Amino acid sequence: MRRVIHVDMDAFYASVEQRDNPALRARPVMVGGRSARGVVAAASYEARQYGVRSAMPAARARKLCPHGVFLPARFERYREVSSRIFAIFHAVTDKVEGLSLDEAYLDVSELADRVEDMVEIGRRLKREIASETGLTASVGMASNKLLAKLASDDDKPDGFVLIDSGRVQAFLDPLPVRRLPGVGSRSEERLNDAGVLTVGQLRCTAPDLLVRLFGAQGLVLLERAFGRDDRPVKPDRIRRSISQEKTFSEDIHDLPALRALIDDQSARVAARLVARQLQARTVTLKLRSSGFSTITRSQSLPAHTRSAEVIAGTAWQLLQDWSGWRRAFAVRLIGVGVSGLNASPETDPKPDG
Repeated sequence: MRRVIHVDMDAFYASVEQRDNPALRARPVMVGGRSARGVVAAASYEARQYGVRSAMPAARARKLCPHGVFLPARFERYREVSSRIFAIFHAVTDKVEGLSLDEAYLDVSELADRVEDMVEIGRRLKREIASETGLTASVGMASNKLLAKLASDDDKPDGFVLIDSGRVQAFLDPLPVRRLPGVGSRSEERLNDAGVLTVGQLRCTAPDLLVRLFGAQGLVLLERAFGRDDRPVKPDRIRRSISQEKTFSEDIHDLPALRALIDDQSARVAARLVARQLQARTVTLKLRSSGFSTITRSQSLPAHTRSAEVIAGTAWQLLQDWSGWRRAFAVRLIGVGVSGLNASPETDPKPDG
């Protein structure tokens, strides 16, 4: 049986800031959003108690938490800490699939003959991360990536959750359908309208109804409701592209707020390029309006790069070019991606300015 561990650092950016500056500990800290039109890139758990969330407009965050501390993002520092965390992962196994600066899957099947062995590896990861970085991680353990991810999300912060084979449905069935990957706000609304509120209800829904609602994706959702996921952990997978996307609960109407998100997403994309020893030749910006129309804009670079600054600068220019002739816009989703991947080392071009 496959044994998969998902590790997700808790409020990573904000936690790094609190660790580096003890005066910020136990205080509501928000990274990003320092300008009136900015957005929050990350919020500490103290800030989340006031309803502050990542990607929230700074103006709303300040109303919810007027005494909170707003800090500029320090992506170089976050990448530095991330490299130490990933070194801990690779000391355990070579089968590490990094998802972002603060999140990864580990396949420990060859190291864990028993569930108890996987649990001990999970404990070791938490101990070593805490010892090396002073930060907490939430760890989920299961027989596949889907369940391991849901487990790590279940008891944050500092969570440690095992979903063994005997309690998969007991764990999944009470969850709201929105917790399943692939169920966004519109899909949730459709399911709720059909009387499907929980994963357990989704599991008992007729396949033909799900196909009518979602096409072939409906059958994928049904498989997830049963906790089935055959995807392997792929540390050396050949990728055609790498991207980060964010969907907002409220429309964003101004460029400075979107610039902060572009910087964050570009840093995460760059970190994944570095982790996979790849470089990219093309940068793509993806936008979706409140009316759910989607546009993409791409720009080829003069040379391959894995520089967060180059990726962010290119995406920012694409956004400016798109918005330049519009007097008003409402963005519900933004994404930054790269393609034209190449493992050969080349010199990164300098960003303009």
